[in-house]
Amino acid sequence: MPIEILGMIATTPGSESRAIDGPLVDAGYVRDFSRAHEDAGFDRVLIGYSASAPDGFAVAAAALHQTERLKVLIAHRPGFVSPTVVARKLATLDHLTGGGRVAIHHITGGSEADQHRDGDWSEKADRYRRTGEFIEVLRRTLTEDAPFDHDGEFYRHEGAFSAVKPATDDGIPIYFGGLSEGAVEVGAAQADVYMLFGEPLAAVAEHIQRIREAVGGRKIEFSLSTRPIIAATEEEAWAKAARIHDEAAALIDQQRTGNTLSFATPARQEKTAVSADLLQQHARTADVHDERLWLGMTKLAGPGGNSTAPVGTPAQVAEALLKYYDLGVTKFLIRGFDPLGDVIEWGEELVPLLREGAHLRDLQGALQPA
Repeated sequence: MPIEILGMIATTPGSESRAIDGPLVDAGYVRDFSRAHEDAGFDRVLIGYSASAPDGFAVAAAALHQTERLKVLIAHRPGFVSPTVVARKLATLDHLTGGGRVAIHHITGGSEADQHRDGDWSEKADRYRRTGEFIEVLRRTLTEDAPFDHDGEFYRHEGAFSAVKPATDDGIPIYFGGLSEGAVEVGAAQADVYMLFGEPLAAVAEHIQRIREAVGGRKIEFSLSTRPIIAATEEEAWAKAARIHDEAAALIDQQRTGNTLSFATPARQEKTAVSADLLQQHARTADVHDERLWLGMTKLAGPGGNSTAPVGTPAQVAEALLKYYDLGVTKFLIRGFDPLGDVIEWGEELVPLLREGAHLRDLQGALQPA
């Protein structure tokens, strides 16, 4: 099955190991970052969500209008905007940007502090039920040809209807993530794509089996998020990982004193999502799993924003990621610690190697006797 390569764009340069330098919303950077992904052969880019970040729909529109084929995945946190309104926003953007380029990723919310910033004090179990109901109403709004009523736990609509539908028959793909019992229940019922963190192979295999059992016979795809670190030799790649760790540690120290603004934050004792807790457990077990999956940044700065990194040459990292393809992962979300520079570098070897490797595996599978 053809793989999909996803990246992630932001409105300003910076990462855990690079201090933010420049305006928070840099239109030129969004343009260059988006075009770099398209030039490097990426299929889609995620626009993240937090309670203090620039608006994702606006960023997505800018990225779509600056590119020709690149698709977007807009992270959205249910609970603050009506699902009928979000449905119309998505469908309208889909039409205005050529059709078939818009998808939505539902973030239920793993950080209590970030929920509180936007005025949400609900419990996590309630939030998952709310997300499930949100997606149900969203999907109905995008697909039903006649007005409908909905009387649920969190949303009540009378005569809900959107005159604007998605621009293509593929509709608006719905992505979702989370590994708690409530999350799996919602994702199994509603998601087109289930997003997973880059955990060790055995853990990912267990998650996929668990989710597939909950889904039953319905079709669902899986995405994996990692932070590849590549270099010409394996030794150079591990040295690069060590430099990134040291740079992030220095930024954390500077941030504690208020001398810099960065994405780096020390690992905090905060109630977080189950998937994030699992990453922390893996990090405590060992810094490296499955030969080259490095969790050094997870241990340093926490699991937020996906923090595990396959380290090696482009061929080694491609092969490490393709082992997840063998488990059933068909979409790979990769983003770097040098966000723009890494995208350009990945386009030279890593992205083509991932596509070629998946294609060869598909051919080999087709040649196997039934």
